[in-house]
Amino acid sequence: MVLRSETIQVSGIRCERCVGRLAGALRGHEGLEQASANLMGEVQLAWDDDRTDREAIVAAMARAGFRSLESA
Repeated sequence: MVLRSETIQVSGIRCERCVGRLAGALRGHEGLEQASANLMGEVQLAWDDDRTDREAIVAAMARAGFRSLESA
């Protein structure tokens, strides 16, 4: 297992419900070990690089309406 971690800045988080919606979008994502977000749009992620990658996680967030403000 190769565990990677990163904090990603995203748009679309405006309230606690947004944080909950983001959590729902990532719940059950294969290989995602940890995810937490704050109201400033910072999402802390940890994932098993053998089972998923940053792009797949960012894509899952984008499908839920949360766009990464940083380049890959």
